[in-house]
Amino acid sequence: MASAGGAGADHSPTPRSLVFAFYLTGHGFGHATRAIEVVRHLIAAGHEVHVATAVPEFVFTAEVRSPRLRIRRAILDCGAVQADALTVDPLATLEKYREVAVVPRESILRAEAEWLSSIKADLVVSDVVPIVCRVASDLGVCSVCIGNFSWDFIYAEYIMEAGYHHRSIVWQIAEDYSYCDILLRLPGYSPMPAFRNVNDVPLVVRGFRKSRSEVRKELGIEENAKVLVFNFGGQPAGWKLKQEWLPDGWICLVCGASDSQDVPPNFIKLAKDAYTPDVMAASDCMLGKIGYGTASEVLACKLPLVFVRRDYFNEEPFLRNLLEYYQNSIEIIRSDFLAGHWKPYLLRALTLQPCYNGPINGGEVVAQILQDTAVGKKCISDKSSGARRLQDAMVSGYVLQRAPGRDAGIPDWYSLSETETGAGPTSKNVATKESAASSRCIEDFEILHGDLQGLTDTIDFLKHLSELSGNDLMSPKKQHLERTAASVLFDWETEIYVARAPGRLDVMGGIADYSGSLVLQMPLREACHVAVQRNHPSKQKLWEHTKARQLENAGLVPVVQIVSFGSDLSNRAPTFNMDLSDFMDGGKPISYEKARELFCQDPSQKWAAYVAGTILVLMTELGAQFTDSISILVSSAVPEGKGVSSSASVEVATMSAIAAAYGLNIIPRDLALLCQKVENHVVGAPCGVMDQMASACGEANKLLAMVCQPAEVKELVSIPTHIRFWGLDSGIRHSVGGGDYGSVRVGTYMGRKMIKCAASDLVSESLTSGPPVQSDCYKENGMCVLKSEAALEYLCNLPPHRYEAVYAKDIPEVISGEAFSEKYGDHNDTVTVIDPKRSYSVKAPTRHPIYENFRVECHNSYSACGLGSDGTDRLVNLVREMQHRKTSEGGSPSLFGAKITGGGSGGTVCVIGKNCARSSEEIAEIQRRYKAETGYLPILFDGSSPGAGKFGYLKIRRCCP
Repeated sequence: MASAGGAGADHSPTPRSLVFAFYLTGHGFGHATRAIEVVRHLIAAGHEVHVATAVPEFVFTAEVRSPRLRIRRAILDCGAVQADALTVDPLATLEKYREVAVVPRESILRAEAEWLSSIKADLVVSDVVPIVCRVASDLGVCSVCIGNFSWDFIYAEYIMEAGYHHRSIVWQIAEDYSYCDILLRLPGYSPMPAFRNVNDVPLVVRGFRKSRSEVRKELGIEENAKVLVFNFGGQPAGWKLKQEWLPDGWICLVCGASDSQDVPPNFIKLAKDAYTPDVMAASDCMLGKIGYGTASEVLACKLPLVFVRRDYFNEEPFLRNLLEYYQNSIEIIRSDFLAGHWKPYLLRALTLQPCYNGPINGGEVVAQILQDTAVGKKCISDKSSGARRLQDAMVSGYVLQRAPGRDAGIPDWYSLSETETGAGPTSKNVATKESAASSRCIEDFEILHGDLQGLTDTIDFLKHLSELSGNDLMSPKKQHLERTAASVLFDWETEIYVARAPGRLDVMGGIADYSGSLVLQMPLREACHVAVQRNHPSKQKLWEHTKARQLENAGLVPVVQIVSFGSDLSNRAPTFNMDLSDFMDGGKPISYEKARELFCQDPSQKWAAYVAGTILVLMTELGAQFTDSISILVSSAVPEGKGVSSSASVEVATMSAIAAAYGLNIIPRDLALLCQKVENHVVGAPCGVMDQMASACGEANKLLAMVCQPAEVKELVSIPTHIRFWGLDSGIRHSVGGGDYGSVRVGTYMGRKMIKCAASDLVSESLTSGPPVQSDCYKENGMCVLKSEAALEYLCNLPPHRYEAVYAKDIPEVISGEAFSEKYGDHNDTVTVIDPKRSYSVKAPTRHPIYENFRVECHNSYSACGLGSDGTDRLVNLVREMQHRKTSEGGSPSLFGAKITGGGSGGTVCVIGKNCARSSEEIAEIQRRYKAETGYLPILFDGSSPGAGKFGYLKIRRCCP
């Protein structure tokens, strides 16, 4: 890579005044602050700069006052649409980008070309607006991008969350970036494979205007006072701040406070135009979020940062890596941030020793490169960037593939620059790590109870536990936060209980489970492992912030501490902790509704409801008492959002391990029903019971046949040796808590209520006037049938011919929630709520379970309900093409059929076929063709393993050395 100034750059004075067109992305003040530094140097060199931006004009004119600076309002992208200062709305972002940049694309191309021609631009600078690179190329003008990330990488994560129907946005953005001549890459960068030529530049940091003493004097703060600056990137600090949140004697300076916001006496509202770098230099610590502006400025002034993790900010892991490498930051768990448990984090931050001594003159360096590029001087690296681009592309693909159990933010094999401008030392190759790990053996643990059953994933899990027990926290090698937290989670001299629960492949039944259908489920090879340990509160190992909170609350109380491996795969915090007393209210367990509100306070920790929620359900339903502290480690290989019951496997494995640790004897069926309560009532996802039943009661290479009324296991059907099932993931994220699944369930229960009411009306009419002589329904079935239908509990018990003959004609296609409630009252579903302002499809969701239980027609029927997707349809069609091709060639098909599974709306397709080499080849061909058509290589689920009941549990203890 080139040096800071660019390879071969000649810094002699430029011969003439140049015109720069500087485009600024519509997201965040960090882009604006670094642009100002670059603009300042360009103006000082005598050049003219036209800034096209959506940022208010005063942000620039307050910093740079010159007639050579022109500000033009332009919105050519949208950045990220945020629900609040910590949360992005992925779908809203993609839809906004489509509205702003995709729909009007042709008019943007014309308008910007005309504007650039009118100002006679010598160079186009973009931070990091995609489309202007294409405009510049069309005009024959050189373009340079500046940034630590590009929007194709950021939006790739949003597409994984919001659906692949928006993937063309990422492809278009990457294509636009490919027209850029040079990328000036800032420290803390994320993968940017679209750019051909890359120059690494130093941090672009705003300079300081006043000394620490001057700022404190102006604010009336004593020199020896401890000062915290509270800054969330220019967004109003809408949280209600409280005096007791700060350590005694501390003062907090609040940036971005609204005029109406009241603050306690130990908080000071800063003026809206306060110069943040000076405020930071006068402070001892900062509390905020990680963005480029914040990261660069805390590094420059060696200010410890206590940060709150944000949702769907893909650049954050890379900037966090940069800050942690220079010992400049610690994370505050969002629930502690919102609850005001700041003190332990602030005091811990004061012990940090920030050590960044790299250059901070990026504004000057970038300005010089821009000048040199504008006059045609060579400013790119002499080294080939092909290897770097391939590496970046691999990381981008790695994120999109969502490989289970691995860090999607910064994989170990993603090497970063070892220079001052990079994010730290080069990591070792994964293969090296794995081979080193393989030298550790499971004999490090004595198995006191249970059997490994030859399961290689369980053996691997024990090896990982063994690695944690020997983890050297003082090692200079950087540890992932989750591994560091896990290494101090357990007392290695005390017994640990390990449970295992697999995901499941829905072979038959799907969404008909909550309507009482017969279902067939196969437990997958992929599973979740959970390790649990109980300790007396006086002996429990506590994380520093947990310990500080206990001291604050004057006494030792039982706590639950949870670590979840693979947290970066879903933008969630890796740890969670709470006092078990938070689950109690007046000597009784809190309501499920209060628990749901508790876990919803922090989106990044909502995942903990699946784990800690099992404790509350055991307390509520079984009267279990937990007087000891509980440590829980969750490690799941069941990928999330694929429709293979990752949540059920977590719930079942967790409850199994806790039950083992506390001597609770719960049969698998009852355990599944309890876990369903976790998901329905604590998490708030309206799932049926088949997922938990398959995970708890299934057996390897057998189909669990069950009637969901509510959970009656009929038999375990051995899969014939000549038959095989596969799962193919569409790449479209499925969520049982999503609106589509929930609205279809509401529509189904509405239909059931309509049928029951219609049957009741017919019974009433019969009692008052007698049945009509010519009525076929009375001739065939009589009064007893009508009465049973008036009391119908499960739609699947209604035969199709009765539905068609008596009720189908009166079931509406669609009805509004308000209209239904006015006519029928409640729909009598305990886990969904009718929105009066929403319209619900009723006929298709009502018909689906009735026919599903009679004969399988689920794939097309899912689409009729609104739960289909382009991806799953495409996979099913590819299987059909394979069948037709084989038939046309005169042979018999190797693949018999395919269907959507689980909750639909994406997720996984189940394929059934012959257990032979030919069918495996055809499955591989389908994967390749799907990738060629969509850009996504489907994850293949192939194989089976025992459910949690069959596995039992392991009781292990660390062997004495």
